[in-house]
Amino acid sequence: MKREEMMVACCGDLSGKVRGKAFPLDQMEKRLKRGVGWTPTNVQITCFDAIADSPFGSLGDLVLIPDAATRVSIESEDDAPNENFVLGNIRYTDGRPWEFCTRSILESALERLERVGGVTLLGAFEHEFQLKHLTSEVGGAFTLGSFQQERHFCEAIVAAMRDAGVTPDTILKEFGSGQFEVTMGPQKGVTIADHSLITRELVGLVARELGYDPTFTPIRDPAGVGNGVHVHLSMLDAAGNPATYDPKGKHDLSDLAGKFVAGVLKYMDSIIAITAPSVVSYLRLTPHRWSAAFNNLGFRDREASVRICPVSDMSDIAKAAQFNFEFRAADAAANPHLALAAIVHAGVQGIEEGLEVPEATQEDLSLLGPEELAARGYVRLPQTLEAALASFRNNATVCSWFPEGFADVYVKHKQGEIAYLAGKTQAEICAAYEAAY
Repeated sequence: MKREEMMVACCGDLSGKVRGKAFPLDQMEKRLKRGVGWTPTNVQITCFDAIADSPFGSLGDLVLIPDAATRVSIESEDDAPNENFVLGNIRYTDGRPWEFCTRSILESALERLERVGGVTLLGAFEHEFQLKHLTSEVGGAFTLGSFQQERHFCEAIVAAMRDAGVTPDTILKEFGSGQFEVTMGPQKGVTIADHSLITRELVGLVARELGYDPTFTPIRDPAGVGNGVHVHLSMLDAAGNPATYDPKGKHDLSDLAGKFVAGVLKYMDSIIAITAPSVVSYLRLTPHRWSAAFNNLGFRDREASVRICPVSDMSDIAKAAQFNFEFRAADAAANPHLALAAIVHAGVQGIEEGLEVPEATQEDLSLLGPEELAARGYVRLPQTLEAALASFRNNATVCSWFPEGFADVYVKHKQGEIAYLAGKTQAEICAAYEAAY
């Protein structure tokens, strides 16, 4: 039977899923101008394919306009179909950005950063995931043998990334059972999140070709290891020079970067509903899991919400270019564009407020009581999605960063997700997210 090659125009939605519509490849140039039709209520499709309470109902029409710079085209080496997809922005039919387009929301946040701070964001995502058929293995953490066992899989992912225009960095067998981590090279602006989304989709593509079943769920088993998303960030000035490092600054942070980090920490408890947005995210965000449980800054500390990353004196790259900080309170249930937008807005708020960068913790904060934590400016991050959503919705400053009506729509989306899980046991909830992500 004959096939006709297709291109899929895609967008990342509130659930972190990549949804789209296919059209014949030979229509690409036309679709870059006129896009494909889209429906407002699509924004309320949860990760479980239920439709949350929607203010749009059956009304309205939108268009998804592809961005040619994000095009992914990978030729198959056998008789399998070629892979073609492209990311885009959702717009009204008159061309205006739609308020709930996550890519447009990130673009707005980055414009705010450039306007207030005079800098461009440079960054990269790290993704952890698990292969379900390897989850009974023991003794393979970080081993050469475990990598060799899946060398074909790992090398195919790296090749697919390169073909897609994503700079490969590392891929490794991680600590958890059947767990791997894939990282990408740094990019500027909205491309940071674009490449995060593309990389995750490529892992799924390669896995399916091999008959594997990967999961990016935040945690498969409360007693097991979680899968995090780590976001590495730095800044470039108007001339393209590194603007994050200052050896005279506190923790080697420049004045601007220090205020940015302080803003992220101040508003951490109110943005975590966006960066860690699943019910099971909060099983992972607990002390002693090498994730994040408090709004603290750490110097080379992988239990901190924001970590100052090390630089190497042996590198051929200058310290200022190496220097970056890492946001650790995120997972793959989050839309990367939306998560990065929340982080950027929090950081810019810190710049506008002139916040001072706090001390870096070097102790176990879980041993401190609420009063002692408060005295030092720390809070325990929300421990349930419900609490995180309340913190987000009740923070007028945070809600003001997003388009009018966004906060209500986002909270209703997540409430729809929570309602789907009503009556399920913790094990059933973990299994539902494992299947969804």
